[in-house]
Amino acid sequence: HVQLVESGGGTVQPGGSLRLSCLASGSTDSIVYMAWFRQAPGKEREGIAAIDSDGTTTYAGSVKGRFTISRDNAKNMLFLQMNDLKPEDTAMYYCAASRTSGTREIWLSESLYNYWGQGTQVTVS
Repeated sequence: HVQLVESGGGTVQPGGSLRLSCLASGSTDSIVYMAWFRQAPGKEREGIAAIDSDGTTTYAGSVKGRFTISRDNAKNMLFLQMNDLKPEDTAMYYCAASRTSGTREIWLSESLYNYWGQGTQVTVS
């Protein structure tokens, strides 16, 4: 089993930046992909960025060029650097980990991920 704990959320003005972190513990050797998802009030949860163990990344169009996902495998950490934040980025942000392999096309699919954190709130206003 894998436990995920997010941190780094908060309130920021439009145009500002935040860096989210996620610490993984437990059976971390089984993790293949890690990702960030977000869910705004009244909306479905969406995948926004994912990374494999080699550092290959993929992004949703809504965040590409503004957000950067990275991971430190030695420290079992996942990060999301968010720049040029907009009010529409306001959401609960979740860290997710997958032990299942898949093509890059599904790396932002919720169904690929086995483990989830509790979330950290990001508010842009």
